[in-house]
This record gives sequence, C-alpha cells and structure tokens, in this order.
Amino acid sequence: MALPFGLSPAMAAFLLAAVLIAAIVRGFSGFGFSALVVAATGLVSDPLNAVAVVLFCEVVMTLQAVKGIAGHIDWRRVGLLLAGAAIGLPIGVHGLIAIGIDASRIAISLFILFMCGVLLTGWYIPREVRGWPNAVLGFASGVANGAAMAGLPVAAFFSAQPIPPKVFRATLIAYFAVLDLFSLPVLFHAGLITRDTYLACAIALPLLLIGNHFGSSRFAKSAPQSFRRLAIALLATLAVLGLLKSVI
Repeated sequence: MALPFGLSPAMAAFLLAAVLIAAIVRGFSGFGFSALVVAATGLVSDPLNAVAVVLFCEVVMTLQAVKGIAGHIDWRRVGLLLAGAAIGLPIGVHGLIAIGIDASRIAISLFILFMCGVLLTGWYIPREVRGWPNAVLGFASGVANGAAMAGLPVAAFFSAQPIPPKVFRATLIAYFAVLDLFSLPVLFHAGLITRDTYLACAIALPLLLIGNHFGSSRFAKSAPQSFRRLAIALLATLAVLGLLKSVI
C-alpha cells in the first residue's frame, strides 16, 4: 500500500511517533496536538498536508473524551470564541496557501515560538476575562487555525487567568471540536482535503486513541502545569528544527 503524501516508511514512522506523543499531550493538557503534529510534519513534508488530518483527529479525540468533560465546559466562552473564529478562519486558510510551502513552514515555526514565549513568561491576569475579549481571541485563533494551531493563542490567554484546570481543559476541547467541524468545509474548498487525508487519518487512528486515553488518565492524577511545560518544550524544539530546515 502506498503511503499518503508520498511519505517514505521512515518519514511515516517519525510522524506516527509524533502523533502518539501529541495525543498524550493533548489528552492531558487539552491543547498542543495540532501544533505538534503540524510542526513535526514540516520537518519531513509540506506542513499543509497535516492541517486537515489534525482537524479530523481533534474531532475523534473529543468524541473519545466527551463523557469526562461535558459537565465542565464553559459554553458561553465557547460561543464567543467561535463568533470571532468564524471571521478569522477564512483569512488564515487562504493566507497560508498563498505564501507557499517554505514560507508557511517559517510562519508556523515563528508563531509557535512566539506563543511558547508567551506561555513561559508567566503572564497572569488576576480575574477571569469575560465578554467581547473572548471574541477577539477567537478571531486570532481562527486565523491561526489556517495552520491548525488555533489552540496556542487560546491556551496562552486561558493560562494567564485563574480558570479551574477542569474547566480550562474541557472548554478548550469543546471549542476545538466545534471549530474543526466549521473548518473542514473551508479546507475542502481550498483543496486541502484529499484521498491521502483520509488514508493518513486511518493509519494514525490506533495511536491517536491510545495516546489520548493515556494522557486523559494522567490528567486525573497529575498537576496540569507540569505536563503543560513539557508540551511547550516539545513545541519549541520542533519549531526551531522547522526553522533550520527552511533556512539551510
């Protein structure tokens, strides 16, 4: 069987390992899966190939976790985020396609590094932010979702607020699931969903489910902040490698 996107067996093995690690990170922290997989893909292939794949994967992982998060979702915040994202998403998708493969890899890597920096500064807001700022955040997230990285700006903003960890994680997961469902038709229209997309999803599915289950089980036993630092370190490492690949 031919591998999707013209990947060699070694490339496919590398990306499957990235999917497993990213699924564990996402199962624990509620974010990081898409950015990790897109950044890893940029090291061996066109990162645009991964965009639709990770959105399908996010929906699957949400269905797997829905029983445990349903009672903790802040739906009002989700609605405001989606209102902004609906405007930002088409801009992000078409903008990323227009700038090309190498430029998109650089843009993705720089964006990841910037958001990692924000998360590592210890930025803190003493009270939860409600109302329209969440719609503005949703716009930025929608633009970032053109590169399947909607979670990083939202995670950075949520991390700066005194949001209970269970609400933080559940709200992120629910928002990503709905946003991804809205995003898929846009990606299809842009030609980013092909037969290879479905094949890649099918190949990744077993490791996806295993990693997400393991990460979710660890969330109940550990402090989220410790694992979030690991996710940031992985993102930053992949981003640096992606930049080196683009400029050397």
